[in-house]
Amino acid sequence: MRFLLIVFLLLTLPLGVFSQQSIDKDLNTLIDSWHQAATKADFNTYFSKVSSDFVFLGTAPGERWEKAEFESFCKPYFDKGKAWDFVPSNRNWKFADKGKFAFFDEDLATWMEGCRGSGICTKINGEWKIIYYNLTVLIENEKIKSFISLRKE
Repeated sequence: MRFLLIVFLLLTLPLGVFSQQSIDKDLNTLIDSWHQAATKADFNTYFSKVSSDFVFLGTAPGERWEKAEFESFCKPYFDKGKAWDFVPSNRNWKFADKGKFAFFDEDLATWMEGCRGSGICTKINGEWKIIYYNLTVLIENEKIKSFISLRKE
C-alpha cells in the first residue's frame, strides 16, 4: 500500500507543477501581449484582453477609469499610433479561490521611469481576462517629504 501511495504521489506531483507552470505561462502571455498592444497602439487587441467590468487606476489622483471611460480616454492616443510603452520585469503571481483569481504585481520601465503595476485576472468563458489594473509611480521613502511639497505647489 505504501508503495502505491508513493507511486501515485510521484506521478501526480509533476502534473500539478506542470499545470501551475502552464497557468503562469498563459497569464504572463496575457499581460505581456496587453502591454505590447499598447506599445503598438493596437486598440482592439489591448481592450480584448480586459473584462467588460475592467477598472484601471492611473497615476494621477483622479484617475479611476471603468472600461468604457478608459476606452474613450485612450482612443485618441491609439489612433495617433502612439500609446505607451511599459516594459515589465519581476512579475509575481498569487492565486485565490482555488485558482479562479490570479493577482500579480510587476515592475515597469516607463517614460515616467520606475513604476509598478498590480492587477487581478479571472477566467471568463474559459479565457483569462484582466479585471483590474493599478499603475503606481515609485518614489523612495526618503524623498516623500520633497514629493509632498511638490504636490502642494
